[in-house]
Order: sequence, then C-alpha cells, then structure tokens
Amino acid sequence: MFTGIITDMGRIAELHHGDSLRARIETVYDMSTVDLGASIACDGCCLTVVEMGSNWFDVEISAESISKTNIGDWVVDKRVNLERALKVGDELGGHIVSGHVDGVAEVIKIEEDGGSTRVTLRAPEALAKYIAPKGSVALNGTSLTVNEVEGCDFGINFIPHTKQVTTWGGVAVGQRINLEIDTLARYVARLREWE
Repeated sequence: MFTGIITDMGRIAELHHGDSLRARIETVYDMSTVDLGASIACDGCCLTVVEMGSNWFDVEISAESISKTNIGDWVVDKRVNLERALKVGDELGGHIVSGHVDGVAEVIKIEEDGGSTRVTLRAPEALAKYIAPKGSVALNGTSLTVNEVEGCDFGINFIPHTKQVTTWGGVAVGQRINLEIDTLARYVARLREWE
C-alpha cells in the first residue's frame, strides 16, 4: 500500500527487453534500508525490487503490467515518480493507493491558473464513472484531488511545490498518465450494482 505522496523522482538508467521488461532506476533512496523483494511504486505501478546497488534498483515488469500502464512509453533518462511502501505508523498524507493501475488517461489541456497549473485529462470510458469532483485519484502515483468532471474529462490543479518534487513539472499535452481510481469509489460503485 502507498499514500500517493511522492518521495523521489527516479531516472530510468537502463531498459532490457526479454521475456519481461527489466528496468534499472536510479534513486536517492538509501538502498541499504530497502529489502530485496520490497515494493516501490514507480509512476504509480507497484513493482518488486529484484536487484539493487547503492543508488539504484532493478524491477521486472510483466507484459500484463505493460499493457495496462504507460510503462511501454518508458525510455532511458525518463524521470519517474517514486514512493516506497507504507509502513504501519507512517503518516497518511494522501489517500490509500494500491499501486494497481486501472488504466491510462491522456492529458488533453494545460493552462496556467494563478499560481497553479490546471491540467485536464481524459479517462477511459469504463473508468470515468469512478471519478467524482473533490474525490481522489492517483495519477502517475501522485495522490490528487479532482476539481471537476465532465463526461470522461476531469481537471486537476498542481501547485508549484508538487511540480517541483514530482514529474508533473514537465507534463505535456498528449502524455499518457497511469490512472488508479480511488478504492472507495470502486466499492461504492460495486455495491450500487446490487441495489
């Protein structure tokens, strides 16, 4: 489990294609405190550490994960949002995030709005019903509050701090974004099917 509060921007250092995709990610994390087999959210995808060094870790990514996320867009030198798994007693500053990406949204509009940046995204139609104004979503692993929803489109505001400490400072129209809907929204929708 994660909180959606990004604690590092890693860099894709190597990519190796084989039966699965293996990625080496450079980080500022103290890797001596990370166990082999630990989970780290990489742009919102819960991935398992399979090897590590003093300032890097490797993950293996299945074809299933690639098909459901934007990992297929990864290239060497790309920056990715990182978050280590939640520990009992940690502050929950965002919302409960599983690291299981539901689909990919697309950035369709960016505009400056006072001191913040307003980004409009288009969700896949099957996921749009789970996104509500003032509800939570995880986008590339970042816990965010939805401003407004119109059909499949929804808006998010990014304050300067978020843009500095995450990859959101470099967002561009057309970019594909990992989307995890709020777990609570998923269960409320499922319960309504039984009414």
